[in-house]
Amino acid sequence: MTTTSSDTGRPALASGTFTIGGDLPVHRLGFGAMRITGKGIWGPPRDKAEAIAVLRRTIDLGIDLIDTADSYGPRVSEELIAEALHPYPAGLVIATKAGLERPGPDQWTPNGRPEYLRKCCEGSLKRLKLDRIDLYQLHRIDPKVPAEDQFGTMRDLVQEGKVRHVGLSEVSVAEIERARSIVPVVTVQNRYNLVDRESEKVLDHCEQQAIGFIPWFPLATG
Repeated sequence: MTTTSSDTGRPALASGTFTIGGDLPVHRLGFGAMRITGKGIWGPPRDKAEAIAVLRRTIDLGIDLIDTADSYGPRVSEELIAEALHPYPAGLVIATKAGLERPGPDQWTPNGRPEYLRKCCEGSLKRLKLDRIDLYQLHRIDPKVPAEDQFGTMRDLVQEGKVRHVGLSEVSVAEIERARSIVPVVTVQNRYNLVDRESEKVLDHCEQQAIGFIPWFPLATG
């Protein structure tokens, strides 16, 4: 790929592109907005102005995919994104998630009850100031709730026009296919980096099925 002078100032443009769900083209270098919150992914950031500046800088760098979740803060990450970037620039895709409750700092509890997922969706729409979420991801499959009920709720949100595309997080190949029997799955977000390759089979499967693979913790804080 040839690097132009405009790419030099916007390095995300040099990362190549991927089309999510067949209709959402994004550059492969996105921004994960988990750590713009307070310590332990809890509460507001120590320096709110700096967090806002970081979010605005991502756009300057050519990033057009921002990944967040209602549980980051909780709610803080989504609120900061809207405050920093709304009205959103054309082509910006905001991906968010549902399915994890936060009892306290560094604590995460799966909750896949249909009524809870719906509540999360409504909250994210309001906080992000969106009419529809481009990419809505099931943050974790709750083992206490039938998986079909969780996937079915995500499907219903698409049919109701509240969600454009559905993604999954921390899943196996079997779980991906189980979900796909109920709702189209366009992305999978699993932990993956140079030292943690446990999701190699999932990555290969996603490539074969043209499912976008979003690695979380990709640099292992290195």
